[in-house]
Amino acid sequence: MTERTTVRLITFRHPFNLESLVAPLDAGTYRLVVDEELIEGLSFTAYRKVATHLEIPAISVEAVRRQSLKVSSDEIASALRIDDPATE
Repeated sequence: MTERTTVRLITFRHPFNLESLVAPLDAGTYRLVVDEELIEGLSFTAYRKVATHLEIPAISVEAVRRQSLKVSSDEIASALRIDDPATE
């Protein structure tokens, strides 16, 4: 099966919450990684999302460590709307 990965930078102007975290994340720019797979057998090219990950700073003594948090696209869209309602 053919897969593709899309990386996009998203920016939060204010601290924000996600369901899977106990504490809010700081405002800033984060990498959002979306993995999709090709839907085969159609007469046109189409992909379905299989995973969405947000890269966040890891809790570590090392300077540049990151971890990937699995999130839903809807949850990210909602957090962005709450952060900046004028973008609707």
